[in-house]
Amino acid sequence: MAQSLASECTPLKKEYDSCFNAWFEGYLEPAVSASSSPEKYSKYSQRKAEEFQQKCGSVWKEYKACVQKALKEKGLDAMLQQSREENPLSRPPPLPPSSNSSS
Repeated sequence: MAQSLASECTPLKKEYDSCFNAWFEGYLEPAVSASSSPEKYSKYSQRKAEEFQQKCGSVWKEYKACVQKALKEKGLDAMLQQSREENPLSRPPPLPPSSNSSS
């Protein structure tokens, strides 16, 4: 695993990466089988999002705060904000209806 932007954030990064990887491994296979039905996928995704918050949410918040502090100390926060304004992220398109659904 790579080092964090700031060395003081690296222990939190490693803790978060480990938590996320364990959570994500459990997310992938069932997500593929749940994707056959939009309703099933939506419920599954909501459950997994709640699970992520319970397991990894607090360490994510700590790590994010550490990185944001480092960005500010290095003078990169203004440049990052400008980039976000010039090229905002958009939400991904909704999943298309399954071709396996019966009419």
